[in-house]
Amino acid sequence: MARGKAATFELQRGAIQEAAADLIAAKGFHNTSMAEIARTCGVSKPLLYHYYRDKEHILFDIADFHVDRLLKLVGGVLAETDVPRLRLERMICRFLDVYVSGRSFHVVLVQDVKFLHAVQREEIFNKERLIVDAFADTIEGIEPGLRGRRLDKAVTMVLFGMINWTFSWLRAEGELSSVEIGPLVTRIFLHGVTGLAQEAPGTVHGSPAVVV
Repeated sequence: MARGKAATFELQRGAIQEAAADLIAAKGFHNTSMAEIARTCGVSKPLLYHYYRDKEHILFDIADFHVDRLLKLVGGVLAETDVPRLRLERMICRFLDVYVSGRSFHVVLVQDVKFLHAVQREEIFNKERLIVDAFADTIEGIEPGLRGRRLDKAVTMVLFGMINWTFSWLRAEGELSSVEIGPLVTRIFLHGVTGLAQEAPGTVHGSPAVVV
């Protein structure tokens, strides 16, 4: 019985996160109230406080859920292959897919995590650093020597600059899907725009791109 209640509690918290993420992504953290979140969820404000002590608590859970999901994607790719080029493309493709399917969560992580208290913010940043480290290690595997020149993190952040804001234009119903954009981003990142003329769309080094 207690286990069933715990599961129901977590399901309701998940529903609150979804609704709050949509509101905060659309209006911003400071322009979203607990009353509005409660109304959108179809619950009373007192009941909302049964699940979350305040708005910052909700914000942290949204950001933490999203960054944990990204960490899990990284771990999955690293377990699948030790080929750096394949690792990079798969991580990019899967991140872009989550950026589309979990758009509101990603917008909140990018734009609103700065409103967390310092301790909570650092907890999120520490997890983000693990993600950056995994990408940097993968890129170093493709281009050995970047780390020795202290360029590995800078190059990695250039890549995140390319993909982190795709939420502003990449749509599930758009002309190109995240599965198609992923290999494109990988080729541009590794070879520049001029490299696009050297490979057919959907291929990696002359063979079909593997996106699982």
